[in-house]
Amino acid sequence: MRASTLFAAVLSVLPASAFAEGGALTLYGGYRSGGSFTDSTTSQSIDVGDSGAASVSLDLPLDASRQLQLFIGHQASKFAVGALPATPASGLDGRSVSVTYVHLGGTYFFDGPVGRGPYVVGGVGATLFSPTVSGYSRAWRPSLGIGIGYQWPIAPRVSVRVEARGYLTLVDSEGSLFCSGGCIVSIRGDSFTQGEALIGLSLGF
Repeated sequence: MRASTLFAAVLSVLPASAFAEGGALTLYGGYRSGGSFTDSTTSQSIDVGDSGAASVSLDLPLDASRQLQLFIGHQASKFAVGALPATPASGLDGRSVSVTYVHLGGTYFFDGPVGRGPYVVGGVGATLFSPTVSGYSRAWRPSLGIGIGYQWPIAPRVSVRVEARGYLTLVDSEGSLFCSGGCIVSIRGDSFTQGEALIGLSLGF
């Protein structure tokens, strides 16, 4: 399922009363780094390459300083395999993989009202790994994210946000992660971590 389709589906089931004064829709561009798996046989590192990412968040008011947040962040990247030559894992090198976070959490503006100044953000949910390699399938895993940001109002109901976020996904796989038959290599991992810098345009309602 595409991230945009999932976000639209969630919006469609929210009651109209949720869109009260103090909410915001934010579109982000970002750069995401980190994240790796391991070849179960050779222990060779199989990394997810650093790349750009696109995200969207819906923030709904809770009180004067807090918002409930639905966050979806999508990265289209490629596998980058370690320098050991002529191993099965080398067949994954340069092959496409996407990483999508779907988190429900909130923002807390600790130095002023909602929509202005510094804030912390966090959420829990799931990560969708989508390798586009024959013999591999999508996989969902539980995850969480935390971050810190700053919001500048630039016009009525329009603001700029800058954020730094960190993500932790609990993979807990001893082998055959993503494998749906005919895998090039058996992939394993305990956890998957990434960091991201984001800048977004926030539209209030």
